[in-house]
Amino acid sequence: MKSFDIAVVGAGIVGGCAALSLARAGYRVALIEAHEPKPWSESSPDLRVVALAPDNQKLLEACGVWHTIANRRIQPYSDMRVWDAAAGNELHLSAAQHAKQFLGFIVENNNIADALWQAIKHENRISCFCPEKLESISQENGVTLTLESGVAIKSGLVLGADGASSKVRELLGLKIDRKDYGQRGLVAYVKTELAHENTAWQRFLPTGPLAFLPFNDGRCSIVWTLPNEEAERLLHCDEETFCRELARAFDGRLGKVVEVSKRAAFPLQRQLSSEMLIGHIALIGDAAHAVHPLAGQGVNLGLRDVSSLLDLLGEMKKTSENPAQKNESPVSRHKLERWSRKRLSENAVAAYSFETINRAFSNDDVLPTLLRGHAFGIANAISPIRNFLLRQATGR
Repeated sequence: MKSFDIAVVGAGIVGGCAALSLARAGYRVALIEAHEPKPWSESSPDLRVVALAPDNQKLLEACGVWHTIANRRIQPYSDMRVWDAAAGNELHLSAAQHAKQFLGFIVENNNIADALWQAIKHENRISCFCPEKLESISQENGVTLTLESGVAIKSGLVLGADGASSKVRELLGLKIDRKDYGQRGLVAYVKTELAHENTAWQRFLPTGPLAFLPFNDGRCSIVWTLPNEEAERLLHCDEETFCRELARAFDGRLGKVVEVSKRAAFPLQRQLSSEMLIGHIALIGDAAHAVHPLAGQGVNLGLRDVSSLLDLLGEMKKTSENPAQKNESPVSRHKLERWSRKRLSENAVAAYSFETINRAFSNDDVLPTLLRGHAFGIANAISPIRNFLLRQATGR
């Protein structure tokens, strides 16, 4: 049996960041992953992007991968403009108004995941078990993970970062609160007549929000929330029809849409685990909370799970000469429970907030339409509200 301080199941963005950060904090880490992350490609941008908040950029910088990510391809954005199709008011968030350089960075998912994976392969405190799948979990004298190959791993703390279909969560028997929105997020890259102005744009339509996110090569990455049948139609229509309908849906804010890349669509749902912690096994990222992509916060929430756990472990190190004894948890149970309650609450508030906003703006009833138009105007005019929204967007 192989022993480690911490075992991480899942090597996506959240799991990879957790494993690398913990290893560089001095812990012996086992990382279990079924498949290597897809390599980043300079010639073929990943259709899935994240609006990475500055606090999470600093987390990636701290674990030594931000330089690689930034040297490949990123797009800082300094402004955010949000408006409703049925009302005239607009919410404008600007970095300059708050003495900041950027609000965040548009980054391809596989740029982050691959940069983490390449660094992980050269980190001697991490033992990778890949390709491997988890078969069973036992919590007696620490946590024992048994893999499908028969390998047994003993660890004081286990982090389940294995996504929305988490095997860790399944083995723990945790219930999930799931809501299928009956929508899909259609993604693509588009070229527009007018420059994107380093601005993240979002328009609310009766069918769902439409986001134009600035991309490094002058194009925009779009995320278009649509009912399932409409998404299917637009996914397979000809390029001319797609560009015309997209420009109309976006109210022509960036002129005509003159070119579109290949398109893809993914189902949208909210999924919250009933618990984030059982014994010394914690769920993080989508394994604990999958949210609507409305504010681009899914990856950001998962990385904040990691940073808050790192803070907790850092506190424990200050009060113990050797906090990671063999087969013992590097953090006390009651402090883990406190961390779990806090993150469970914060993630639930975020998930239901995104859902409420989507529901309120994705309809054309008269009263909600009138109210939400005023809401943007109020939020834009009152500094405390605007500052609160800015903190939510940037993690500051």
